[in-house]
Amino acid sequence: MKRPGRLRTFVPVVLALTLFPYLLHFRRLGPLDFWWAMGLVVAVLVVSAFAADPGYLALLREDFRTRPLRKAALGVLSAAALFGIFYLGGILVRRFLPTGGEGIGAVYALKAGVPTFRIGLLLLFVIGPGEELFWRGYLQRTWQKKLGDAALPLAVAVYTAVHVASGNPVLVLAAAVCGLFWGVLYRRSGSVLLVVVSHTLWDLAVFLLFPL
Repeated sequence: MKRPGRLRTFVPVVLALTLFPYLLHFRRLGPLDFWWAMGLVVAVLVVSAFAADPGYLALLREDFRTRPLRKAALGVLSAAALFGIFYLGGILVRRFLPTGGEGIGAVYALKAGVPTFRIGLLLLFVIGPGEELFWRGYLQRTWQKKLGDAALPLAVAVYTAVHVASGNPVLVLAAAVCGLFWGVLYRRSGSVLLVVVSHTLWDLAVFLLFPL
């Protein structure tokens, strides 16, 4: 009787290992450009996570009810700290990596021809929150219950690995740093709200407000 439940928990992981690399490699999904496709992929993963874990919604409600202002404030501060890390990292990457500037430029090239307003809305309401709902709130939390301390490095490794398909070493390095940062933040706080605020604000800052 437990086997279907166990199988169900693997479905979101399989989807992530399939959809993310495909999107990052081809930079589109059928007729959808990168940003529409990213929003769709993240939405699919979030829906699959809630379907796989019926108790997840109740956990989120409790998280959002318990000291939400404090968690949101810490999310803002952590987003600022991570932006500072990336600001310094951008300088070092351009200086010491031969193709560092090209790698950073390739990331921002994804915005070409796409209305800034649309990118902002997708980052604010779908991509930023959805990634944390899936990667930390579902995947890392699920593995923490089963694997204990091994869950964090495993979750960081998987989050980093799906970005390898982009063929951009700078993006892979950025994913590793972000995965570790938000993974540790979630491991210590246990709050999805906190990492959602952190990730969403960092996305908006890096991609739109203060490009590196």
